[in-house]
Amino acid sequence: MAENKKEWYVLRAISGKEAKVKEVLDAAIKNTNLGRYVSQVLIPTEKVFSTRNGKKVVKERTLYSGYVFVQCELTGEVMYELRNTTNVIDFLRGRAKTSKPEPLHESEVMRMLGAADDLRQPVDETLSDYRVGEAVKVTFGPFSGFSGTIREVNTEKKKLKVEVRIFGRPTDLELENSQVERE
Repeated sequence: MAENKKEWYVLRAISGKEAKVKEVLDAAIKNTNLGRYVSQVLIPTEKVFSTRNGKKVVKERTLYSGYVFVQCELTGEVMYELRNTTNVIDFLRGRAKTSKPEPLHESEVMRMLGAADDLRQPVDETLSDYRVGEAVKVTFGPFSGFSGTIREVNTEKKKLKVEVRIFGRPTDLELENSQVERE
């Protein structure tokens, strides 16, 4: 008997419950014969830096809110089992009620898996919050306590160019966003 190739499908889940769906499916794969048909359950996430109370905090954020990716072979009761998992709404499919779940294209899967790998490096979301001309106060380093104005935001280097007045003269400082706070 020819073995069918396992393909990637998308389950729509209740937003915020993706981790719970993954946990339930992983347990079912391990403890029942669902493991023969389902090989992977994936929720792509990204690490994000944010500043809370002056400290850098790293947290994980789901990349596709409300979606769980499953690599499986849809035969027999597998579709029924996956669709009736707690917090799962249904498969992602066409508009018609009778349409079957469509597998993701290989290029989409490679892009998703590649994006999941690329996003393991944390993204600093606080840098994009700063704008040129905004008033900030230096909180770290030899110029701690000085106030200044942002002259340039360099997202590639993750640096800010801040103009501060030292002895009445404007001086440019290149600082990380964790070294400043809004006034």
